[in-house]
Amino acid sequence: MGDPHGIGIVGLGFISRAYLSTLADHPAVRIVAVADIDAERAVAAAATIPGAEAVSVERLLHHPDVMTVLNLTIPSAHAEVSGAAIDAGRNVYVEKPLTATFPQGRSIIDRAASAGVRIGCAPDTVLGTGTQTARAAIDGGLIGRPLAASAVMVTPGHERWHPHPDFYYVPGGGPLLDMGPYYISALVHLLGPVRAVIGAASQLRDSRIIGSGPRLGQRIPVEVPTHVTGVLEHAGGVLTTLTTSFDGVATTAAPIEVHGEAGTLAVPDPNNFDGTVRHLTLGDPEWHALAPQAGYVAGSRGIGLIDLVRADETRPPRASGDMALHVLDIMTALLRSATEGRRIELTTTVERPAAVPLTPTDDWLSAPDR
Repeated sequence: MGDPHGIGIVGLGFISRAYLSTLADHPAVRIVAVADIDAERAVAAAATIPGAEAVSVERLLHHPDVMTVLNLTIPSAHAEVSGAAIDAGRNVYVEKPLTATFPQGRSIIDRAASAGVRIGCAPDTVLGTGTQTARAAIDGGLIGRPLAASAVMVTPGHERWHPHPDFYYVPGGGPLLDMGPYYISALVHLLGPVRAVIGAASQLRDSRIIGSGPRLGQRIPVEVPTHVTGVLEHAGGVLTTLTTSFDGVATTAAPIEVHGEAGTLAVPDPNNFDGTVRHLTLGDPEWHALAPQAGYVAGSRGIGLIDLVRADETRPPRASGDMALHVLDIMTALLRSATEGRRIELTTTVERPAAVPLTPTDDWLSAPDR
């Protein structure tokens, strides 16, 4: 495979632990440097990664051994950090969403193209066996022609468990921009790009109370809709109803269901890599579990970055910037539709990424796939 690809990580908050568990020992990459607004946190993280050093963001962006910057900052900082990395000639892989606003996202993609660097973006959970097995079933005709789909995410809000949940309730956050990328990315993999949306939104209350950590009991303001619902018109004609909420308690709905002329698929949570895909055939009273047919087996956060590193002219990155921009377009258009009370046609589209063949853990840890 040649020398490991040099990675620099900016942002060492909660989600970084999941990325480090994948990347720290992966033979395709080497974590060269880490940086955080909290210098002590960067030093503590570097101490757990052999060969990594804690540095300033500026030093990391210009480190001679850093080829790709992994941007794990909060959404409001995504555009600034990704833009600075691009200007330094580095590839970027950024935590979702791509940016807090669509114009920022469009600018980042255009700047990367001009600079000749690659952009990748989470979520990469949709490259696991859950979503990819469902995709293989749809593409193989198991449910006949797809007609409609639903996607449902209902929780009482992240402030119950996150010690610093402020960013979930300011522009760039909310249930749609936080959790929507998982569901919408999965829907694009399953059913193709979206051409137009109709949205509605509400906000249950204007503040939230932190439920854990050193700020337990502190009240924080809410500046964004906390319940967003709408209809996605896929380019192929399928209509998806989408609900994302930080206002409900729970739901018994399948995370995603896809309905076809000959059957229905219940797709597992796209926030996870795996899970069981269930199938019901027209006229059969029993649901049947599908064995994994495709996807990275036992995948974990950071697989999208590995996929980016391994991509070439014959197989573009699957968790790409173009995919992330289309997802951001869908989400921000839903919010605009809710405000303006009208159907909105999108300004972007994207090719469905290449399907992931069934790739056992040992294979995605070593050999490139096609």
